[in-house]
Amino acid sequence: MAEDRTGQTVVLFISERSGADAEGYALAAARMDALAAQQPGYRGVDHVTEGSLGITLSYWADESSAVAWRAHPEHAETREAGRGRWYAWYRLHVAQIGRSYHWSRP
Repeated sequence: MAEDRTGQTVVLFISERSGADAEGYALAAARMDALAAQQPGYRGVDHVTEGSLGITLSYWADESSAVAWRAHPEHAETREAGRGRWYAWYRLHVAQIGRSYHWSRP
């Protein structure tokens, strides 16, 4: 069940993959998911892909937790690899969640 995310910081990462080195991308993405989950303030992730387009929303207790993740050395190294190899482009937005609710089919 989803949780109430009111007050959390969300990092929205929208990207188009280049198609290069799909295996390397998959390994790096799995590593980043696991590493992010170990960071203080991490609250979860949602991800969707359609072909080469992807949207990832990572949730953090506060903006300082999200900034610390951005500064993590292994994350920074992988980000540079992404720019050089895996992404055609990406956009990143950071926001505070003012209201949150969920619904699921019974």
